[in-house]
Amino acid sequence: MREGGHMHARDILIDGYGRIREELHAVVDGLPAERLNARPAAGANSIAWLLWHLTRVQDDHVADAFGLEQVWLSQGWQERFGLGLERHDTGYGHSPAQVARVRVDSGELLAGYYDAVHEQTLKALRSLAAGDLERIVDERWDPPVSLGVRLVSVLSDDLQHIGQAAYVRGLLESADS
Repeated sequence: MREGGHMHARDILIDGYGRIREELHAVVDGLPAERLNARPAAGANSIAWLLWHLTRVQDDHVADAFGLEQVWLSQGWQERFGLGLERHDTGYGHSPAQVARVRVDSGELLAGYYDAVHEQTLKALRSLAAGDLERIVDERWDPPVSLGVRLVSVLSDDLQHIGQAAYVRGLLESADS
């Protein structure tokens, strides 16, 4: 993990994205579809929606930043999920009715899609040199967004959503006891 005795930012990013994968697998482990799709309150997000959304955002943003095709489209995940949403929908700004449309039959589907996105993310991250993180990937913002900022932004968003999913799982399990 070290170049010339120093840890590279790439290694920190790889570790951070690896933690999302670990937590996602922990959240879905042993959960039946009814719990994955349950919403703890009216208008709240389900575990399925939270995990689908964090994966879609990572897939969309990493693919865009590195000039890759989204795994959602290139590997047939859109068809496997069968949600009837627009091709590039990531869940951003979804209404409660749209959240309700994101339903899955198993945690394996969610974990499988995340694992595929994670592999593409790792390949992209492993290709990074330190100077690459300064490359501007989005000029629609002021200041423009660098690759480093985009990768940390996605990491932050994903960590927030995985924490929310773990919390929802705890709520649902405590309600049963």
